[in-house]
Amino acid sequence: MTSPVQASTRDALLSLLLERGDADAADLAGALNLSVQAVRRQLKSLAEAGLAEASPSVSGPGRPSNRWRLTDQGRDQFPDGSQRFALGLLNSMRASLPEETVRTLLNQQAEDKASRYRDRIGNGSLQQRLEQLASLRRDEGYVTLCSPEEDGVSWRLQEVHCSVQRIAEEFPAVCDQELVLIRRTVPDCQVERVHWRLEGGHACGFRITPLQN
Repeated sequence: MTSPVQASTRDALLSLLLERGDADAADLAGALNLSVQAVRRQLKSLAEAGLAEASPSVSGPGRPSNRWRLTDQGRDQFPDGSQRFALGLLNSMRASLPEETVRTLLNQQAEDKASRYRDRIGNGSLQQRLEQLASLRRDEGYVTLCSPEEDGVSWRLQEVHCSVQRIAEEFPAVCDQELVLIRRTVPDCQVERVHWRLEGGHACGFRITPLQN
């Protein structure tokens, strides 16, 4: 279990790395009034969690020292105003544009994103493509699971955490955009929504069935 002191040191290290861009253990120890050994232990812990990374740096005679910096995952530990921005933008669009125009813009965004997905997932089997799609979604902050259905033909793509959940609660049209996105990503399949968090489900789920030739 992490003690309050360890958690405080961890947060201080993250903040200092964010502020400085990169630094070595000695610089960080001096700034935090800690021993170099204690800071190195914390940096190792951050690296194991994927929050920080090191690269060797030669600044003079002797053995190279490591310079530490945050990873993208480490930067994600800090507050992000993008959701508030997105909600504000959608509210402005809703106030000034017809609903159908807003829906058309969202669907166009889905079409563009689906095109990028198709380029990334390639032309493998349906299983390979869906597993790659699930991986791409996880990189975007979704918790996405991919599994075969009992019929042995269809697949289930399930998202137990949605990175746009708060936005979708206020703008359900975003969920329609998500359905369009999945359909355009696997155009050789029929895609149905079978679970929806906005209707009380614990996850959003899509059944994906290959079209018969």
